[in-house]
Amino acid sequence: MKKVLILLLSLSFISLANAQECDRQCLQDHLTHYLDAQLKQDPALLPLAENVRFTEDHVEMSLGEGLWASIEGYGTFRQDILDVSNSTAGTHVLAMENGVPVLQAIRLKVSNDDLVEVETTVVRSREEGMLFQPQNIIGANPAMTYLPTPSQRNTRQQMIAIAMQYPEGLRIGSFVEANLQVSPQAYRFENGQLMAGPGCTFFPDCEDIRSQGIPTLAGIQARIAGVDEELGIVWLRMNFGPGSLMRGEGELSVWEMFKIYDGQIQAVEAFMEEVPANTPFGWDY
Repeated sequence: MKKVLILLLSLSFISLANAQECDRQCLQDHLTHYLDAQLKQDPALLPLAENVRFTEDHVEMSLGEGLWASIEGYGTFRQDILDVSNSTAGTHVLAMENGVPVLQAIRLKVSNDDLVEVETTVVRSREEGMLFQPQNIIGANPAMTYLPTPSQRNTRQQMIAIAMQYPEGLRIGSFVEANLQVSPQAYRFENGQLMAGPGCTFFPDCEDIRSQGIPTLAGIQARIAGVDEELGIVWLRMNFGPGSLMRGEGELSVWEMFKIYDGQIQAVEAFMEEVPANTPFGWDY
């Protein structure tokens, strides 16, 4: 029994070491190299695992297809999330395609310094994204890039619990009843549109995230895409389910970043895209 316990502990240590072999700089470098390779339209520039998997807008493709084949440049906006514990790097960026801006969310999974998973979403227009205000997406917001002090930081599990109150509020149709912990000064941007927080005029009662009226989305699905413990960001991958579109049928597929410290959500920024009803994520995290 003692030998078995020692073996299990050793395997756990090896697993943890492998999961954390790529530090913050390593993960950020992988993101930068990915963006550079995409701009040069050359996947061969990347360290790819033999079984690497790539999707764009839920569709499995070969690296080099999709936006890779038509990208022309990048804007000045880039918001990274670096999850060292899970060797996951993500970013929201503004890209250029056919002379117009597009919104891109990218999730990279790293193993043995190779890319094993690449999940992306590209929002090209108001028709695809319901909301689409790329002219407002100029640079990373200071509220998102602020580095919480050690005393302000919450643990990984605390951050996840706070972030998951958000989809729970949408599930029951009330952030108040879900006990959403949110700063009174918090805002929410979706595809470049201010949808909640001070100065919001999109809806009559949208200046306060917690008390604003929201739909009841009983079919919402939410997964943890990444947690940046140092920067204080939880990244949720969500499908809002039936009733989430302002027009027509279908559902909203969402990448949503929650800035969390001092036990509260301080800011929310999302890229989202309309998809047909019952569109699967296609990934398990």
